Parts: sequence; C-alpha cells; structure tokens
Amino acid sequence: MSTSNPLSGSQPSGGKEGGDLSADPDRHSSQAAALAGLPDPAVLERMANEFFRAIPGTELANPVIREGARFVPPADVSSLSLSSMPPAPALSTAPGVSGLPSKIPHPAMMSQAAQAGALPGVVSPVIVPQSTNAPTSVPGVPAAVNALPTAASMPDFHGIPGFGFLSGARGLLHSPPAAPIHAGPTLDAGKVPFSNSIPGAVVPNVPVTAADAAVPQVPGTASMGRLERGDPFGFLQDLSALEHIDAMPATAPVSSQFPAVPYADISSGGFDVNAIRRDFPILQERVNGRPLVWLDNAATTQKPQAVIDRLAWFYAHENSNIHRAAHTLAARATDAYEAAREKVRRFLNAGSVKEIIFVRGATEGINLVAQSWGRRNIQKDDEIVVTHLEHHANIVPWQMLCAEKGAKLRVAPVDDSGQVRLEEYERLFNPRTRLAAFAHVSNALGTVTPVVEMIEIAHRHGARVLVDGAQSVAHARVDMQAYDCDFFVFSGHKVFAPTGIGVVYGKSDVLENTPPWHGGGNMIVDVTFEKTTYQLPPGRFEAGTGSIGDAVGLGAAIDYVERIGMANISRYEHDLLVYATNALQRIPGLRLIGTAKEKASVLSFVLDGFRTEDVGAALNQQGIAVRSGHHCAQPILRRFGVETTVRPSLALYNTCEDVDALVAALWNLKGGRGPGLI
Repeated sequence: MSTSNPLSGSQPSGGKEGGDLSADPDRHSSQAAALAGLPDPAVLERMANEFFRAIPGTELANPVIREGARFVPPADVSSLSLSSMPPAPALSTAPGVSGLPSKIPHPAMMSQAAQAGALPGVVSPVIVPQSTNAPTSVPGVPAAVNALPTAASMPDFHGIPGFGFLSGARGLLHSPPAAPIHAGPTLDAGKVPFSNSIPGAVVPNVPVTAADAAVPQVPGTASMGRLERGDPFGFLQDLSALEHIDAMPATAPVSSQFPAVPYADISSGGFDVNAIRRDFPILQERVNGRPLVWLDNAATTQKPQAVIDRLAWFYAHENSNIHRAAHTLAARATDAYEAAREKVRRFLNAGSVKEIIFVRGATEGINLVAQSWGRRNIQKDDEIVVTHLEHHANIVPWQMLCAEKGAKLRVAPVDDSGQVRLEEYERLFNPRTRLAAFAHVSNALGTVTPVVEMIEIAHRHGARVLVDGAQSVAHARVDMQAYDCDFFVFSGHKVFAPTGIGVVYGKSDVLENTPPWHGGGNMIVDVTFEKTTYQLPPGRFEAGTGSIGDAVGLGAAIDYVERIGMANISRYEHDLLVYATNALQRIPGLRLIGTAKEKASVLSFVLDGFRTEDVGAALNQQGIAVRSGHHCAQPILRRFGVETTVRPSLALYNTCEDVDALVAALWNLKGGRGPGLI
C-alpha cells in the first residue's frame, strides 16, 4: 500500500490528485466507507485488535516477543522448595578463597550437541512485529511461540553474530596455558549444564491467578502472580502491592495499560544464566569487532529490558511532577514513585517507608548524613571511626565534617588478606566515639566485612553506625532488621537500575531528630518570612524535584532481582568467583590484591611487567571491559603497596566464557602477543 512520507510531505503516487484508488484497495474501502457515513474498516480492525489484546487473563495483550524471550507456563508451587534439591557435593577450595568450591561444571566442556540439547531457556530468536495478528494454536499464546523449536532441534549458535555469549571461549586460546583452565570432569551429553547445576539453586515460578491477570501491569513489575504472605524464604516477598496500578481507573484506555511481558525464562527451576543474559540488550553489542564482555560491574551494572521498558512507559504515560497537583498524571507519577519507595523498603526489610529517603546515589547519601545528622551530633574532640577499606565517598565527607567541627577521624586496619582486624577496630572506640562508618563490601578488594559484629561493637560503645552498601546490594540479600544499623546507603545503578537515583535508609527515631540538609520545595509544611515548618521524614530530606523516573526504574530493578531471587544470585556468583579466582591464579606474574576468606564480585590484580592502564587498553581491544585505576580507594591500595589495579568485577549475567575470554587475553598478553593475535 502506497503511503506518504511524513518527513518529506510527498503525496502518494498515482495519476489523480491523492493517488490512484484502484491500485490501493484498502484505501478505496476506507474512502468508500467514509462517503457512505460508515466507520473506517481499518479503524474498526485496529480497535478490535486492541480489544482482544487487552482481554484480562491473556498474555496476548501485546504480541511483541523480544529476541529469545519465551512465555513461561504456570509452574507447580512445589518448585519453591529449596529442600527438594540434591545436597551440594563436597568440593575442593580455592587458594585465598577459603571454604569456596574450586571445581564447577562449565558448558564449554560439553559437546555442541549436548549444549544444544541441554540448555533450558535457550531458544532461537523469534521476533514478532507489534502489528501482527497471526492466529494462535493455544489460546492466549502467539503462533510464533507455539512454533518455537524444541531444545533438541535447536541450531548451533556458535559464531553467529548476536549470540557471542554462547560461543565457547576456548576457541580464543591461540596458545593454551600450561595448566588447563577448566577443572573438573567433562560433562557428557544430556547431563545438566553449568547454568542449572548449582545445588539448591531454584527460582520461584508462581501460578498466575485470574485476579492477578486481570490487573493491568506496568513494565518492570513482576509478572509471576501473587505470592502468599508469610513465605518461609526471605527473598520471596509479596510483589502484589503495586499502588500505582490499583490507582488506575478501571476504564483506562488500552494505551495506558501495559500488559505483562515475560523476561528471563526460569521455568526450568534453575538459574539459567543464558536466559538472564537475553534480558540485557547491551550484552549483544560488539566492541572492536568482538562480543562485549562486561566485567566492570563494580563501576556500574547494565540494565535489563524490564527496567528500560519501565522507564519508557513512565515517560510515555505517567510523567509529571509529584505530590503537587490534582490532575491524573500527577496521581499516576506520585503513585509510581511511592510504590518504588515501598519496593525499596521491602528489599531492605526496613520497618517503614518513612525510613526510605531517595537521593542521587550513595555519595550524596553519605553527604546527607554527614551534613544533617553529623552537623548536629558531632562536636569538637568527638571521633568518627572508618576502616582502611573505604571508598573516597566514605572518607572525604567525614574529613570535611571533622575539619569543620574539630573532631577526629580514626581508621581501623586490615590484615594481609584485606579483612578488617576486629580486635583493632574495637580498640578504637571510646566515650568520644559518635559514629562508625564502613563499607559492607570493598569496591577495590571485594572484601565482605563482618557487618553484624562491627555494628554490635559500635552500639556497645554508644556510637551510631552507617553502612555503605553500594557494592553489596546486587550480590546478596541485605536486611535492616538483622543488621540493626542506623543508616544504610546504596546507589541504584549498582543494582541494575538507572543512574541518578540512590537510597538512604535511616532508623525512624534517628531521622525524626535530624534536621534537613537541602532547603526548598516539597520538604516543607509551611513557610513564612519568619519561620519554616518542615515535613516529617522522609519528605524533609527530599527538597525539590527528585529523579522521579529513575526511582520508578529502581523499583523495576528490584522487582527483577527479587523475581530471580537474591539467594540464587549469591549462589551463582559465589561459584563463578571461585572459578575466576582459580583461573587467574594460574597466570604467571599475576598477583591478586585482596584475598579475604569472605569476598564478593571483585578480582583486583596487577600483572608483572605491565602498567594497569595498558592491561585495560589491551583487554578493551578484545571487547573486554574492566576498570583500571585507583577505583576511588587509594588508601587501601597503598596498604598493599600499589597505586592502581586492574579490576574485573562480576554480576549475575556473567559466565565462565566471560572469565575464559579474560584469562585467554591475559595469557597472550603475558606471552608477548599483541591483542590482535589472540
């Protein structure tokens, strides 16, 4: 059908003005209907399609299937039982990572036939245009989904652009290392691959009830139905409290109701890393002609399609300032923003949404505490305790406060592995100690600090505690009730959310006695030229227009990781960290910086004979993204005698193939070959 170009303003081709109707039956039908006073058939067809796509209880509400996505059938509730999984086998431990298994299965050890037939959730790409009206053979499921190939009939994806993450990185080993990278027995065809072989790793699949299906869903919200309250698993929380959805009018137009869209296919009951990878579109990028290997997660994490969709939906359908107007979009935006606050409360297991403050990131959060609580409570000769592990953002604000108030900053040492020396830490406390501030996970070393013990020590001496959780929230479940800290801060972009949004958790009694930091709109009850009355927390700490859309995106990211389960993420990353540690330790001249028994995510190292910036540049030529530098943590690196390190860091979407690509590049760099020869 001939159409005009809206950019050029050109008219349809034809011998008459307006085009030749005989050459365009659809247009002829539309104009004939208009002349007869009848509705346009094309409009009727579109309305009918929108009506049937919006019927509650069907997943055909938007027949768009992203590449590799699959509709997940309802699973039996019994799949939630972790106890039904086989016990973990006894495995050896990695040097420097005590208590962690060093031998884990790896898909690259499987034959291609075994990989093609045994990887759950790996499907050939299917893209259905949004305007498709193809018939279905199963009610509510597009025909393209019914036609998906079975795992056994899948083609080999190796070498196909866009599926680089499925390629065996062993092929990159131009000159294999003297010792094999892959430890453990070779898997035979038909046995469970690495992505689903971690003992006890299960992901919830909860049946969707008719009541759930009837609720229009916004992108980024969990689409797996309502979970019963009182679930025994801490990481399975009720995902049904979406106030902004309940606030939508029952007669809202179809265009304002975003249907449920499935993301990672986790119906097999295991942690399927390949299905998760398909949720992150940027992982399909190629850098310098190579598939992107993203190992810079400690700097920032990539964003799943669920978060990208939620942001787009907010700006297309809900965008407004919040708390300040009576119109519909203001109500939608306010509901979405406050629903995100509730999700954060649940994620942290905080006692109330009044304890959740939205800020720009962890750095602003620490500065808020220093400039509000700190200015009121830190006086001359008082003391603040930090550790040698801290990021600059948890050093500089306290130095500034101490300089202003005449207080003293005291530093707890670490041992040669990078762990805090608890005896020395406790010796720093005295009657003048007002605050202890420390990182939950070191961004430079990956050390996991003994957070509960350190908080108990500080409280025993009458000090308040701030925990910097920027590097922990994406890797393990955090719990404010169990920790009992007074403040906890984190950044959204470290947990798959947008940049520009972060959180300060503060105990209610502490926040109620803390003055605001910024002054302006939204944080006041009443203003005269003589006096201002402030809102109660958290409002008094959120002056001006905040990052509303990014807060909503943070809520979507929390939905995403909770759907997978923080326990599953921790278990998977734990084994991947062990695998990477073993592989890197075999490279001659490579020294890991930070070998604490308890570690997460980070693998800082230096390589004899190479500057860290040169190693980073060489890896980048292979499409491998790592961080090279001091990581805004100069004191701890100098404690280990270095100014900079190379810092690969892991996340839930990384694989053994990513590690293999890194190790292969380092072996070849160490052997004197240029990056192009790998």
